[in-house]
Amino acid sequence: MGDVTAEGGHGAVPTGPGVPVADQPAVSKRDWPLYEVFVRGKRGLNHVHVGSLHAPDDEMAVHAARDLYTRRNEGVSIWVVQAGDITASSPDEKDPLFAPSGDKVYRHPTFYEIPENVPHM
Repeated sequence: MGDVTAEGGHGAVPTGPGVPVADQPAVSKRDWPLYEVFVRGKRGLNHVHVGSLHAPDDEMAVHAARDLYTRRNEGVSIWVVQAGDITASSPDEKDPLFAPSGDKVYRHPTFYEIPENVPHM
């Protein structure tokens, strides 16, 4: 038997150059693209990142995400996106990227007076 790994913590997956993939004998599961998975719960308004997985294509990624991340029927919508298609800001860019919002005091309710008869604010 070849090497085994628990990629992403989702169980043992046979790996190595000799591991055949359905209809693609020369491609191993390690060559499959990495997908990031987002699930919207029954009581949630937003999709939340729940994990990652490898899949041969988009359709299989959705099915695998359903099997892995909504086992208890808690999701109502799944998004999968190839990790290579995500563009993110760098932590080093934090100050110049978010600094412009600091000078817009009208976005922060710190200078508004809250009436006494308004509870829980």
